[in-house]
Amino acid sequence: MKEKKNICEEVNFTAFFRLHAQALRNYLIYKFGNEELAEDITQEAFVKLWQNCKDVPVEKAKSYLYTVANNASLNVLSHQKVVLEYSKNNTKLDVHNESPEHLLEQEEFKQKLIKAINNINETQRVAFLMHRIDGKKYAEIAEELNISIKAVEKRIHLALIEIKKEIKNFK
Repeated sequence: MKEKKNICEEVNFTAFFRLHAQALRNYLIYKFGNEELAEDITQEAFVKLWQNCKDVPVEKAKSYLYTVANNASLNVLSHQKVVLEYSKNNTKLDVHNESPEHLLEQEEFKQKLIKAINNINETQRVAFLMHRIDGKKYAEIAEELNISIKAVEKRIHLALIEIKKEIKNFK
């Protein structure tokens, strides 16, 4: 009887890494156009695989690796979009007429909002940012994430609840 390979064994993991690391890195470069991001996410994905190796069968390891890498990349890009969107909106303000107290409150609120968005779980954050930053409709998000429209609605609703909880105590 043939013994199944275990990805948790260092020899198997090393062989798997050598076989798939370059291809994953290239995939991320092609998809997101950022070499540094691709390097970082590739390393993160393999670390996560190693940390969860007991739960990932060898035959599912490649799929798991690409899913983790893709999700991590989307999270980074979503965060960058939030920062970019805020900076675009913030430059439109006439800061010369704003009081220092108001500017400080704005900055504190911005930091609290970013923290709140980063603290919600990944699935909720991705759906929320796709809707609020990218301006995608629920049906588009559902199609991209391969989930139902109801699931998108629920994720965004739960994200809003969590963000409101975080920001409620702002003033």
